[in-house]
Amino acid sequence: MNQPVYMDYQATTPLDERVLDVMLPFLREKFGNAASRNHAYGWEAEKAVDEAREQIAALIGAKAKEVVFTSGATESNNLAIKGVAEMYQEKGKHILTTPIEHKAVIDPCKRLEKDGYDVEYLEVDKFGQVSAEQVRNAIREDTILVSIMAANNEVGTLAPLAEIGAVCHEKGVLFHTDAAQAVGKIPVDVEAMQIDLLSISGHKVYGPKGIGALYVRRRNPRVRLVAQMDGGGHERGMRSGTLPVASIVGLGEACRLAGLEMKEEGARLTGLRDRLHQKITSELDEVYLNGHPDQRLPGNLNLSFAYVEGEALMMGIDDVAVSSGSACTSASLEPSYVLRGLGVGDDLAHTSIRFGLGRETTEKEVDFVADRVVGAVKRLREMSPLYEMAKEGVDLNEVRWNPVAD
Repeated sequence: MNQPVYMDYQATTPLDERVLDVMLPFLREKFGNAASRNHAYGWEAEKAVDEAREQIAALIGAKAKEVVFTSGATESNNLAIKGVAEMYQEKGKHILTTPIEHKAVIDPCKRLEKDGYDVEYLEVDKFGQVSAEQVRNAIREDTILVSIMAANNEVGTLAPLAEIGAVCHEKGVLFHTDAAQAVGKIPVDVEAMQIDLLSISGHKVYGPKGIGALYVRRRNPRVRLVAQMDGGGHERGMRSGTLPVASIVGLGEACRLAGLEMKEEGARLTGLRDRLHQKITSELDEVYLNGHPDQRLPGNLNLSFAYVEGEALMMGIDDVAVSSGSACTSASLEPSYVLRGLGVGDDLAHTSIRFGLGRETTEKEVDFVADRVVGAVKRLREMSPLYEMAKEGVDLNEVRWNPVAD
């Protein structure tokens, strides 16, 4: 068993060796530019890119020509949100999203607000879900886009994509989903779910970092975007830049493997996740699950440990790699904005740990992590006067604390 034990698969996944194997030839002898259509090197690269498009499209129920390559889900989200905003601004400037989206959605929306767009953040329930009826009631005549993530990166809650997609199509509004955490982990079908734009990231699905894709619907309706990067007209004019063929081949293979193994792997991870949860809660009280109990990613477990500071707990289990929130916000000492959005108080939000299980996680590792967490929490609570007071029946909300003298 390697240490530290890796349990941060929502932050990133290791490159699958089978993915690396198909990439290597395109890093060496098959080095052609896919846009070079005058010789065999370019033809070979273009053929490989086309095959990868087919593999990605097959995983999400799309057509190959609807797959646009980007540098990752952050760029895909920016291209989808800003590209739609600019293209359809004459129709309106109203955009719907939620306050618990990834920063790669929140920040582009904030930027658009500065440019005069009206971005409305729909309130989520205690599990982190927004309903199709909420979306229906919020859509206006000037609404041009709804952007709701498929699976939350911190708490793992799944969105009712098909229901929301149906409402959006009924109302003639484009529907985008950041599916970086969902693709390859749960079934996603852009046709059945009536999704118009979908963001994918390679390094969340055991592919390489620095590569991603954006699904852009071509029919019923045909989605048009204003490019956010100019220079050469690559990717049907939506994303210029020389294609990183090796990385694209890797992303395609990662998606192919996910399609073959997702069902079996999902069942295995659900079992391991539930085992970890049961082992921890059977030994500890005052442990709270964040996110939906059932409609969640197979490999995600987000727990709050009352009367224990999350950072102190992470230091106490330094032989386990976990996260106290999104990898993109882990440097912040502020409590998770996602947990706040779910109505979790700052005291519990500060105590949350995200356990991310993945393809290489074993039962032995799960048992090891459970034992380490239980031991660390017990040690920290032994030093906590708040925990002692709570166990004695003191209502901490009624306690009046004397200010500390200078």
